[in-house]
Amino acid sequence: MPIDYDMPLWRPPSEATSFILQATLGCSFNRCSFCSMYRTKAFAIRPLDAVNADIRAVARRYSDTRRVFLADGDALAAPTAHLLTLLESLHAAFPGLERVSSYALPANLLKKSAEELAQLREGGLTLLYYGIETGSADLLKRITKGATPETMITGLTKAKQAGFILSATMILGLGGQAYWREHIDATADLVNQVELDYLSTLQLMIDPSIHEEFHRKFRETFQEQDDRALLMEQTRLLERLNPPKPLVFRSNHASNALALAGTLSRDRERLLAQLQQALAGRTRLRPEWLRGY
Repeated sequence: MPIDYDMPLWRPPSEATSFILQATLGCSFNRCSFCSMYRTKAFAIRPLDAVNADIRAVARRYSDTRRVFLADGDALAAPTAHLLTLLESLHAAFPGLERVSSYALPANLLKKSAEELAQLREGGLTLLYYGIETGSADLLKRITKGATPETMITGLTKAKQAGFILSATMILGLGGQAYWREHIDATADLVNQVELDYLSTLQLMIDPSIHEEFHRKFRETFQEQDDRALLMEQTRLLERLNPPKPLVFRSNHASNALALAGTLSRDRERLLAQLQQALAGRTRLRPEWLRGY
């Protein structure tokens, strides 16, 4: 792209072919003990003049752009009027624009009113990526997520009522050996209470730069799960998920040992059979050296 990015730059796997537009820099929360994505950046809302300059630069070469992802990790922290102006500029620059997406922090969906969310959806923001991580109230405190199961359910419900497509993630292994059942059961319970469109799993990978912080904030010895235990977590999760509407399920993120894809509840038995094949050693797992975020 013909613009200079403020690095590092992160985006969801499904946005690989999208125009990545930095509406904000960094993350306004930036205290999750498992996440090192924006630790080297100070949070800032980029001025509209700078954002519009990037839009014009890309439009000159890629006027047929159909998808845009608003980076960095916290675009929804910007004022609603600011975002609406940005969305208007995008749709003017790219006549064939079909989708605009962004990450959504739990605090974002709580701070924006139902009316503001509806305005953003009407203005052309269509898809939100949301990190549930775990449905366990205790583990949410241990990883300093800045949310509770109740506030996540409230925010996600509000976003769905505003008309957003919701794509959520959870992290296998986040409870370690001691709390894995609580982690999985509570996560399934939370997902069963909200109308998600997509649910993806990631596997826990702690960057060395925050390794000490993660273990200290966990408040007791954290023992990581091995691949077999993670497959058992995924099996338990699929057994307990009973979404209120068809849910596209994926574990094809590069951090996962086993790539799965299906729709719940329709494909539950097939996915469980694939997991059993892997647990029996009849399916090759992704080598550790090929895994990453």
